[in-house]
Amino acid sequence: MSPRRRRQVARVIGYVLFAAAVLGVVVAADWGRLADAFFRLDIASGMFPEAITVALRNTIAYTLLAFVFGLTLGLALALMRLSSILPYRWFATAYIELFRGLPALLVLFMVGYGVPLAFPDREIPGGVYGSVTVGLGLTAAAYMAETIRAGIQAVPKGQLEAARTLGMSHTRAMVSIILPQAFRIVIPPLTNEIILLTKDTSLVYVLGVTATTIELTKFAGDTLNTRVNPTPLVVAGLLYLVITLPLSQLVRGLERRAGRER
Repeated sequence: MSPRRRRQVARVIGYVLFAAAVLGVVVAADWGRLADAFFRLDIASGMFPEAITVALRNTIAYTLLAFVFGLTLGLALALMRLSSILPYRWFATAYIELFRGLPALLVLFMVGYGVPLAFPDREIPGGVYGSVTVGLGLTAAAYMAETIRAGIQAVPKGQLEAARTLGMSHTRAMVSIILPQAFRIVIPPLTNEIILLTKDTSLVYVLGVTATTIELTKFAGDTLNTRVNPTPLVVAGLLYLVITLPLSQLVRGLERRAGRER
């Protein structure tokens, strides 16, 4: 057979094997038991509207607050990492290595319980919202700093040199010329960071959330304890997908657009 014919035969065999595997799972699975265990509509309907008006809303709020905090701090760390001042570079490097190596759960716990012990006369503004913003934002900032640094370094050096030749200061050239181009490069990975933060909000339970500050995973866990059925976990998973799937599509669209521009 010719190479083209062999590729066609291999493709057909692949399709047949995949279809056979899917058909085998469909035939072998006990769909009645699965539906009774994971898809109880009476339990799922009892979770609404609180699942959306409280849990989903708080999950989105925690994600956005932590992202804004992490992006702001990450930008500062990225600039410090590229600074000519040695102590700035040391501090930024130590911070990034430390918080990239610590689990987000541990950072949340230390912010929620360690900070009040260290500063008994002061509290983090915003209560649980403030603690989540700082706790998740500190970890996210370490990853964002490296992403932003890579974006800045991806901008051709001639851009900065040309701006300086035109009489711009280093700060103005960085703000007006370099950072806008760098952020166009790093938008897809930063959007991925939002997806990761959305899933990290499931760790907020360590702060002792209340009925008004509860998030999706804790809400599903509490419902699971009362109904003794995993359907609430499926509902929570679907609501997480409501957030993450559009963001994933956005990332792919931005990557395609960036590829066309390059």
